[in-house]
Amino acid sequence: MKPKLTLVGAGPGDGELITLKGIRALRQADVVLYDDLANHTLLDFAPEAASTIYVGKRAGKASFTQQEINELIVRCAQEYGHVVRLKGGDPYVFGRGFEEQEYARQYGIQCEVVSGVSSCIAVPASQGIPVTSRGVSESFWVITGTTRKGELSDDLRLAVQSKATVIVLMGMGKLDELCAMYCQAGRGHLPMAIVQNGTRADEQCVIGQVWNMPMLAAEQGVGAPAVLVIGEVVSLHPSYLAACMQNVSMAQTRPL
Repeated sequence: MKPKLTLVGAGPGDGELITLKGIRALRQADVVLYDDLANHTLLDFAPEAASTIYVGKRAGKASFTQQEINELIVRCAQEYGHVVRLKGGDPYVFGRGFEEQEYARQYGIQCEVVSGVSSCIAVPASQGIPVTSRGVSESFWVITGTTRKGELSDDLRLAVQSKATVIVLMGMGKLDELCAMYCQAGRGHLPMAIVQNGTRADEQCVIGQVWNMPMLAAEQGVGAPAVLVIGEVVSLHPSYLAACMQNVSMAQTRPL
């Protein structure tokens, strides 16, 4: 068969949030390479004869390198035909989908992209938090929490000054540093949410303000994978007022 790569966005976690086009691609796969964040129930759509290979990557865990994944895509496409690369969220939103596509094209492999529902909007929505709302927020930023060098993105320094909603993906490892940046800018009072395993059955959400979020996250044991939401839209969450009332005593030490 003619080698082909299809990058498929699996959505934010809930298996039902994949697109019909994504399911169609899975049903035509000879090989499926799937990520850690892609719902494993989606593999049921692949033909029984198709090979399924886990190539997940998560901070702090042994994994395939990106180069190894690139080479595996090419090898499987050349040997078996149609490779579906099943990626959590959307392949082009911090998913390295473009890198994989360009590597495959160097070998003459036909490529197609099937967009997915990104966690940057779907996960806040699962908690009733809109990323924009008339009179509250006119725009939103989507920023990676950690750059290739392992540092906070310089874009965050600009985002801190904005009135827009700020969505941070892959940012739990930099939570303390991120919140300190907001506090130093005099914006520690902003509402903030952390949503772990968003849209999944084991979803967990912590609501508070930037200044006390590291403490709340530690107390409630939330960790990666998680989406961080910062901005006035978080105050629209049903439990925001109650969360503030529970932490009145902490407010005496809140950064201005």
